[in-house]
Amino acid sequence: MNKILKKTQFSEKVFCLEVEAPLIARSCRPGHFIIVRVDKDSERVPYTIAKSDPERGTLTLVVQEVGLSSTKLCQLNVGDEVQDIVGPLGNASKIEKYGTVVCAGGGIGIAAILPILTALKQAGNRVISVLAGRTKNLVIMVDDVKKYSDEVIIMTDDGSYGEKGVVTVGVEEVIKREHVDKVLAIGPPVMMKFTSLLAHKYGIPNDVSLNTIMVDGTGMCGACRLTIGGKTKFVCIDGPEFDGDLVDWDEMMKRMGTFKGVEKEEMEHYEQHLHHGDETKTCGACNTAETVATSPNDGKEPVESLVDRNAPWREELRKKMTAKERKQIVRVKMPELDPAYRATTRTEEVNKGLTLDMAMGEARRCLDCGKPSCVEGCPVNINIPSFIKNIERGHVLDAARVLKMTSALPAVCGRVCPQEKQCESQCIHLKMKEPAVAIGYLERFAADYERESGRGVLPEVAPSNGIKVAVVGSGPSGLSFAGDMVKKGYEVYVFEALHEIGGVLKYGIPEFRLPNRIVDVEIDNLRKMGVHFQTDCIVGKTITVKDLEDKGFRGIFVGSGAGLPNFMDIPGENYINVMSSNEYLTRVNLMDAANPDTDTPINIGKKVIVVGGGNTAMDSCRTAKRLGADVTLVYRRSETEMPARLEEVKHAKEEGIHFLTLHNPKEYLADDNGRVRAAVLDVMELGEPDASGRRRPVATGRTETLECDQVIVAIGVSPNPLVPKSIQGLELGRKNTIVVNDEMRSSQPDIYAGGDIVRGGATVILAMGDGRRAAANMDKHLKEAK
Repeated sequence: MNKILKKTQFSEKVFCLEVEAPLIARSCRPGHFIIVRVDKDSERVPYTIAKSDPERGTLTLVVQEVGLSSTKLCQLNVGDEVQDIVGPLGNASKIEKYGTVVCAGGGIGIAAILPILTALKQAGNRVISVLAGRTKNLVIMVDDVKKYSDEVIIMTDDGSYGEKGVVTVGVEEVIKREHVDKVLAIGPPVMMKFTSLLAHKYGIPNDVSLNTIMVDGTGMCGACRLTIGGKTKFVCIDGPEFDGDLVDWDEMMKRMGTFKGVEKEEMEHYEQHLHHGDETKTCGACNTAETVATSPNDGKEPVESLVDRNAPWREELRKKMTAKERKQIVRVKMPELDPAYRATTRTEEVNKGLTLDMAMGEARRCLDCGKPSCVEGCPVNINIPSFIKNIERGHVLDAARVLKMTSALPAVCGRVCPQEKQCESQCIHLKMKEPAVAIGYLERFAADYERESGRGVLPEVAPSNGIKVAVVGSGPSGLSFAGDMVKKGYEVYVFEALHEIGGVLKYGIPEFRLPNRIVDVEIDNLRKMGVHFQTDCIVGKTITVKDLEDKGFRGIFVGSGAGLPNFMDIPGENYINVMSSNEYLTRVNLMDAANPDTDTPINIGKKVIVVGGGNTAMDSCRTAKRLGADVTLVYRRSETEMPARLEEVKHAKEEGIHFLTLHNPKEYLADDNGRVRAAVLDVMELGEPDASGRRRPVATGRTETLECDQVIVAIGVSPNPLVPKSIQGLELGRKNTIVVNDEMRSSQPDIYAGGDIVRGGATVILAMGDGRRAAANMDKHLKEAK
C-alpha cells in the first residue's frame, strides 16, 4: 500500500499529494507518468508526476477533482493509503541542449511540466516558462517553476494574476521578441492544440505531452491510441510526448469524451461508490462437489503406485471390463446452464461440471493404452491414463495428485484448454471412429473435486537450495514455470505489472468460462508452496534486470505475454466505441466495469459487432450478449476455418449470437460526435490456402453496411515491446518476440522466456508447456554452474 504523507490544497478542487512509492521514486524520470487505483473498486487512472524524491521514496502528485476517481483520491487524508500505484510508465522526455525553450503549462499541466523544465534547465537550456489558468487559484507551483526558469510569464483568463489572456498570448510574446528553438506544452487538450498551432505558424519544433484514457498503461488495452502523423500510436508505449504538429487534435478531443455520459452518472451516485467497498462480495458461481464415501486410502497411497500401470489396483481395473465393453460406453455430455438463462449472467459458469457417477463412467471409456498417445498430445505431459484410472476406481484425490505432478493449473486447463486439438485429438478412440475420451472434462472434475472436498494436498517441494529466480508476468507460462521451480527447491519471485495475479486468466477470460475464484485457488496453492508474488511492478520500468541481478537472482523467466492488441489500420478505427477485445474484456473482467457499484466506466452497446473468429472473439461476443446487446460476429473466412474451439462456437450460437462469415470490415462510419454508427464490410470469398493452411479470404468487390453502436476488434495480439526492449542485448524476432532456443533460453544466458512473448500468440496450455520446459532447462544449467 502507498501511504499519503502530505496533502496541500491549492484551490477548491486542486490538491497536492505526497505519496510513498519508493521503487517508482527511484526509477522515474522527467516525462514519466503513473497509474493509480484508489481502492479495490476504483478504476485505473493515469497521473503525471510533479516531483520525485528517491531518498525519501516519495512521489508528488497534483490532482484536480473532475470525475469519480480523482474525487475519491482528493478526499483521502494524510495517513490514508492508496490501493495501487504502478509505474513509471511511458517514455522519459528527451532532454538535450536545444537553446531557448518555451515551456507552456496550463492548469495542473504546470505540475507535469515542472520536472521536464527542471531537467531542460540543468541541461544548459534557456528556459522561459509560460503558466496559465482561468484564475489566480489555478496557476500552481509558481515558486517551484521559478527555481529552474530564466523567466516566468503568468497568464490568467480574468487577469487576476499576471497578464490577462490565454497561454498562447504569452508564448507568442516570447516568440516575437527573441529566437525560440523549441516549444513544449502540457495542459488541457485545447490549450496544447493552439500552442502547437502557434509554434507551427512560426516554424518552431514543438512537443506536447498527452494524458489520454487508459486502463492498464502498459500497452495492453489500446484505449490510449491516437492518430499521430497519420498512423495509430499508443500513448502509453509510444508517448506520452509527441510532435504537436502530427497530433490529430480533433480526434483526440472527441476520444477524451468517450465516457463523458457514464462518468456524469457515476458522480450522481458518488456516495454509493464511496461506501461500496465496505460490502463483502459473494460469488454465485460455485458448483459444490458431491460428498461421497470413497476409499479411505484415497489421497494416501505413495505417488509411485498412482502412476504405475502395472500396480495391482490398475491391473484389476483392466480385468473388470473388456475393451469392447469400454468402447460401447457413450461419451459423457457436459451439463450446461440453459442458454436463455446463461446469456443473462456474467458470473455463472456455462459448463456445470460432471457428477462423480458421470466422471467414473467416462473414465471407464479409457482403454489404459500401453503407449498412450494422448500424453504426447499434452504440452505439459500430464500422465493422462493414470489420473483417469484413479477416477475410475473412485480415488479422485489421487487423480488430482497425479495432475499436480506436472500441471500447476489443472482446474484452469480443464476449462479453457483446446483438448480436442491436443490430448483428445490423439485418443485411440478416434482411430476407431468413436468420440475421444473427455479428458478435459475429467481433468476439471478431479481438480474441482479436490478443491471443494477440503482435503487438497500440495505437491511435494524439495528443500530450499537458496537460489533465487525471478518470473516476469503471472500468466499461464509464468505460473507454470514458478510451480515447477518452487517444487525443485528454488526461491521463486513473480513480478506482475497489473494489480492482480493471473495475467490473461484474469483480464482476458470471462467468468462464465473461467471464474476468478478458480484462478485464485490455483494461485493460492502456489503461494502455499512458497512462491512469492509482487503486483504493480514492471520489470524494465519499476525495477530493471540489473536490479534483480544485484539482488542475487540467478535466473529470470520472461512470460510477459502478447498484450499489444492488433488493429486493421482501416478508416474510422479510432472512432469512439471501436475497442480492442483486450480493452473490452479487461474493463468487464478485471475491472468489473459492468457492475454499477464499481468505478471503471464502460459504454454498453446495444448493437455490437465483434470482428474475429478465435476464442477471444467468442468471449467478447458472449460478454456483450450478457450485457444486453444484439451481437453480430463478423469473420472474414467461413465458419469451417474459425480457430475458436468448437464448444465456444456452439455456446455462442445457442446464446443467440449472429454469425456473419465471409465478411470483413473495410471502414467505419461515425456520427457528428465521433461515435461509430456503422461498419462498411467487404464481402469475401475463399481463395487458395495461405501459410496457415486455411483458404485465403479474397474481396469480391461488393460491400454491405451494417449498423452498430460498438465494435470490438478481436483479431489477435502482438508481443508487448515494453519488457523485451528494456533488456539490453536481448535478441528479438518478428514483432518484438523474444528469440529462444529449444531450451527456451534467450540470447542472454540467464534469461529464459516462454508463452506469447515468444510465440506471438498461443493457448494457455502451450504457454504452460513453455514454462515447464524453461524450468527444467534453467534448473539443469544452474546445477551445472554450481
